[in-house]
Amino acid sequence: MSRFMKGFTLFLTGGIIYFYLEILYRGYSHYSMILCGGLCFFIVGGLNQWIKRELPFTMQMLLGAVIITALEFVTGVIVNLWLDMEVWDYSYLPYNLLGQICLPYSILWLVLSIAIILLDDLIRYRIFDEEKMTYRLFV
Repeated sequence: MSRFMKGFTLFLTGGIIYFYLEILYRGYSHYSMILCGGLCFFIVGGLNQWIKRELPFTMQMLLGAVIITALEFVTGVIVNLWLDMEVWDYSYLPYNLLGQICLPYSILWLVLSIAIILLDDLIRYRIFDEEKMTYRLFV
């Protein structure tokens, strides 16, 4: 399978999963969440593939939460502030930035990054015949 198709498969898998997680949690979602969720899944899941030195699992989680929060902010600025689509508004939550990101959800993204890392590695191992990953919690 080509690198493009592998990346597209991982992107689409993450996007669709996140879209339906939102529907389960909030009762609705928006197509932009397929794009944002897919990009988050592709980047966070690929961290241990692209960074040459072995990253401890906890570092992958922290980087994942930062990446997801940053992508959520960019998506929110475009979709909610520029295009005025009102997909979400965190302005009522503590420690928010322009109502697009907030500390409580950034902590949730830390937990979500665990699932992303493990699922990405499982897909790469089972479907794409890549090396089975081993994990270390700390340095």
